[in-house]
Amino acid sequence: MAANEALRAMLEARSVAMVGASPKFDTPGNHMVKQLIIGGFSGEVAAVNPRYDEVEGIACYPSLGEVPFVPDLVLLGVGNRRLGRQMEEAADRGVRGVVVFASGLEDPPDDPPLTERLRCIAAEAGMAVCGANCMGFANVERGLRALAFEERADLEPGNVAWISHSGSAFSALLHAERGIRFNLAVSTGQELTTTMADYMLYALERESTRVISLFLETVRDPEGFRLALQTAAERDVSVVALKVGRTPTSRRLVTAHSGALAGDDAAYEALFDAYGVARVGTLNEMADLVELLGAGRRAASGGLAAILDSGGERAHLVDAAADLAVPLARPSKETLQSVASRLEPGLPAVNPLDAWGTDNDPYNIFLDCSRYLADDQATGAFAYVVDLHSDRAERGHAWAAERVWASTDKPFAVVCGVTSAIQDSAAAHLRTLGIPVLEDVASGLRAFLRLFERRDASALPPPTPLDPVPQETVRRWREVLAAGEHLGGASALEMLADYGVPVARTVAAADLPGVLAAAKRLGCPVALKTLAASHKTEVAGVKLGLGDETALAAAYREMSSRLGPAVTVQEMVEPGVEMALGVAHDLQFGPLVMVAAGGVLIETLGDRRLGLPPLDEVRAAKLIDRLAARPLLDGVRGAPPANVDALSRALSRLSLLAMDLGDLICAVDVNPIVVGPYGCAAVDALVEPRAISKQKAES
Repeated sequence: MAANEALRAMLEARSVAMVGASPKFDTPGNHMVKQLIIGGFSGEVAAVNPRYDEVEGIACYPSLGEVPFVPDLVLLGVGNRRLGRQMEEAADRGVRGVVVFASGLEDPPDDPPLTERLRCIAAEAGMAVCGANCMGFANVERGLRALAFEERADLEPGNVAWISHSGSAFSALLHAERGIRFNLAVSTGQELTTTMADYMLYALERESTRVISLFLETVRDPEGFRLALQTAAERDVSVVALKVGRTPTSRRLVTAHSGALAGDDAAYEALFDAYGVARVGTLNEMADLVELLGAGRRAASGGLAAILDSGGERAHLVDAAADLAVPLARPSKETLQSVASRLEPGLPAVNPLDAWGTDNDPYNIFLDCSRYLADDQATGAFAYVVDLHSDRAERGHAWAAERVWASTDKPFAVVCGVTSAIQDSAAAHLRTLGIPVLEDVASGLRAFLRLFERRDASALPPPTPLDPVPQETVRRWREVLAAGEHLGGASALEMLADYGVPVARTVAAADLPGVLAAAKRLGCPVALKTLAASHKTEVAGVKLGLGDETALAAAYREMSSRLGPAVTVQEMVEPGVEMALGVAHDLQFGPLVMVAAGGVLIETLGDRRLGLPPLDEVRAAKLIDRLAARPLLDGVRGAPPANVDALSRALSRLSLLAMDLGDLICAVDVNPIVVGPYGCAAVDALVEPRAISKQKAES
């Protein structure tokens, strides 16, 4: 609670001291003062620099200790060599918050490093720290700019909280002349005491926050970050994230830049999916989506309707929508008849609509046709797709778009094909009215897709609690895993079966009499599998369809001579599609469940999806639907459809296993699980306890 109070005092400071303030033009010390003035800060202010008596009309004192009031916030616009001393002075004065602009890095580094020394000073004093190595923050609603670099003077308060690990990205979005209005913008830097999660939770306390936009390198507080995402979901606040560090090279660069690991990207995908975070790939895509979300309109049922002034660009839009899986609206016959009545000859009444004819009152035609399409019950959102190269106040595209916007409460945006061709004055006029202007067809379509995904996610029923397994079962398997023994074959399948995952009946054996007894118990035909290798097919360690004792005995003698006596005998399961399930333990976010194309395809295609447990059957099915291999389950080349519901139940039950046992598990590999017309069954599994994984790492 104390940390939250310090953060609040820092972000809502009523008094500010600026250490290192300077009258020198275009220096951080001068920007620090001017930005505070530009923001309209009305609280107590002091500059600190022994060289000057005043800076930009603000009284200047030789040291922080001589400032006549105790500031809520101190801006440290000094180099690394002076940071430690100035931080100590701030702590001695009882300052609640500090912004550290300098890197905090030394060459060569001391022991302990400067960042650790600064962190300790702040922690002992209960101070919140923004930075180090940051651009600062702007509480736009309160007119407080704690910045040491030049930012736009005309920032208007709005409903978007912008929190960025990257200082350049922070400034880029603030400088963008888009229809985005911020209530809070924070460049977090190295997060010595205050993390992205802390800023998110603060933003979520504010009624004005409707969108949180994140540039994310790492998560230093996984538990707090999950809490922030959960809180955003509960309060119906949209979260947009640009997460970098997807590739090995970029992960190394993130570590070098921020001093923290970027983490497994698949884990972030699972986390974002669980809490409805919209992930974007570029800053331009982020700007388009945040601008559309900031307009505050919710997608209705149905798909996207669009109007254009070009047949060629319409075809381009249709292709792009197909590539991105953006659903297009299917207007009613009556709507299309109304549209047709306004079109010139030769123009078909379809969606998307090319409404440009021979320049015969075109903008009224655009206005009427847009209203017809936007009002249709099959339209969930509307895009006015034109090259906005004119700002004509009368009878132009901006004129028509303004009136369409006013006539509907559905999501609406002007979408442009070429950013550099946009008439600035036309876009600015529309944005002053709150109308989003999206600056690329592909990123604009992705923005609408995210709106539809958010609508569909909110329509899902509440998660269904999973039926628990008996506590005695949980305790027994926890004891087994705590012993650190590798589980394969029959033991691993037994664990799955205890959690309700369907498995093929399997018996372990270590000699021929045991093999024959197992077959008699199961009934032929059976499968024979070695226990000497995890990738059994690569060592010819699997024999299928052994129909009698003679064939089984011969197969066992041959296999045991090469691979040893330990085997499993397994019932044959109905033919079907081979899929894979699994559990993985992420260092930041704990256990995750996985579904993938099975057999050799899991490594060949890399087609996998991860989810954050627990998953009920509805959410498990949605995860399966996102696989590239999903069409295989519908049946191909005359094969009957596989029972996807059975696979969803199996994945859901595996997620319960991950919840109960995941802290003791490094990995569970269920490959394959065969999905047939009537059900599914796991035929091979491997469980690696975390203790074994730790031993491997140490060796």
